[in-house]
Amino acid sequence: MTESDDNQRVHPGRRAFARGAAGLAGAMALTGAVPTGTAVGAVPDPSAAGAGRVPFHGPHQAGIITRQQPFGGFAAFDVLARDRAELVELFRRLTVRCRTLTAGVTPLDPDVAAVPGPEDRLTITVGVGASLFDGRYGLAHARPPGLVPMPAFPGDRLDPGRCHGDLSVQVCAQHPDAVLHVVRDLAREASGLLRARWRTDGFLNPPRPEGSPRSFVGFKDGTAHPDTASPREMDRLVWVGAEGPRWARGGSYQVLRTIRLRAEAWDRVPLREQEQIFGRRKSTGAPLDGRKESDLPDYGRDPEGRVTPLDSHIRRANPRTPGSEDSVLLRRSYNTDHGLAPDGTLDVGLAFCCYQRDIARQFATVQKRLEGERFADFSTTTGGGYFLALPGVADTSDRYGSALFGS
Repeated sequence: MTESDDNQRVHPGRRAFARGAAGLAGAMALTGAVPTGTAVGAVPDPSAAGAGRVPFHGPHQAGIITRQQPFGGFAAFDVLARDRAELVELFRRLTVRCRTLTAGVTPLDPDVAAVPGPEDRLTITVGVGASLFDGRYGLAHARPPGLVPMPAFPGDRLDPGRCHGDLSVQVCAQHPDAVLHVVRDLAREASGLLRARWRTDGFLNPPRPEGSPRSFVGFKDGTAHPDTASPREMDRLVWVGAEGPRWARGGSYQVLRTIRLRAEAWDRVPLREQEQIFGRRKSTGAPLDGRKESDLPDYGRDPEGRVTPLDSHIRRANPRTPGSEDSVLLRRSYNTDHGLAPDGTLDVGLAFCCYQRDIARQFATVQKRLEGERFADFSTTTGGGYFLALPGVADTSDRYGSALFGS
């Protein structure tokens, strides 16, 4: 956990289709969801369900700086395409289907109402992983230097089967069934060109009583973000620019981390100590030297950490020292509840997601600063990966990755 401020048609064989569909269906059984300009992460607005669909076309994909919907799902896939032509076909199919789904006019059965509908405010965000740029499709030369496999950080217990992937798909909506319907629909449309690698679903808890939503440790999560209404700030912190290959410009690096919380152990920690570990008041979300959630901590007046401990989560994540403003990132995380673990303890946690212009400068820098924080005793990262969310689809003649395959 971190805190940051401020499209030639190809017909694969039936066996290939069965492999892909079975893999996706199996992944769907792994997890389930339990039933924010404004900055991403802001409180979900109940009236937003009637606000209509989120536009699909544009210079950037929706679902990055879009106001965060109450439900989200993240999935990573291995690509089964046999050659570049099949890969291009895969991206064409994904584009056509995602465009149709996000328009909210897709009945899964003629006798059933369309799911998802416009009221779901559905967004689908597609990304690529470093492994897509191996020798299979002649893309090695096009891999951005910043797109690498996610390493293991100190304290991680990564399950290889729950990490990385050639492709990532993020689905966000106002209702949990819409998220699942999209995964099912894409499974059918993929026609054996994809095999699910891992998947997790999540949801936002209510803010109680106001402000940011709360995580399962009871604290407000994602209190501050960069200004998503500022094109200048988004160009500086979120969108890939001239430093990346031309095909990637306008995309954004996505970091996914599946984190399990030791909820029972955390519950045994006294309130005062919990607040010292986080650096915030549990009741209000205010920093320890402030009165309300929006207050900014003043570490200059507390150099020895007498008020806000030097190893507290918020102080490690953003020490507010010269240069630390360059490591600010945009969070889009969800809580997870998978019932009970094999040992009988609660299997709850966080589907951590963040977007940034440069993983090394932003997420990795923050993660290194968090080494040794006390909250690490209560959380373990078990999976995830690094991806690059593709630039947006300009119009109906465009498709995901068009600049990549034309490069």
